[in-house]
Amino acid sequence: MDRKQVTGWLAAYDEAWRTPGTAALARIFTADARYLQGPYRAPLIGLPAIARMWESERDGPDEVFEMTREIVAVEGDTAVARVEVRYGDPVDQEYRDLWIMRFAEDGRCQSFEEWPFQR
Repeated sequence: MDRKQVTGWLAAYDEAWRTPGTAALARIFTADARYLQGPYRAPLIGLPAIARMWESERDGPDEVFEMTREIVAVEGDTAVARVEVRYGDPVDQEYRDLWIMRFAEDGRCQSFEEWPFQR
């Protein structure tokens, strides 16, 4: 992976969150992907588990939010990004996250680890 590929993946993640349903997840995560929502949380494993979480965590694809991201590092198949998400208008929730992503050869994420911090 390189910075351009990671930038594309981050944009695809943002787009998938804004897309109805969960079919877009298969374009960004491998079928057996591991998704960790926090350093001490149990991982979700596989697209069906990620899809269930995806639908339960968001208000819907038309949810009002702004996401900014900055790539911190890319080394081989692993990338780290600093992500800020602000929900609502006016903003009623704000998070600063570190995302650690490990990618398969096809560019989809096979391991996603989030370190969220809420204001």
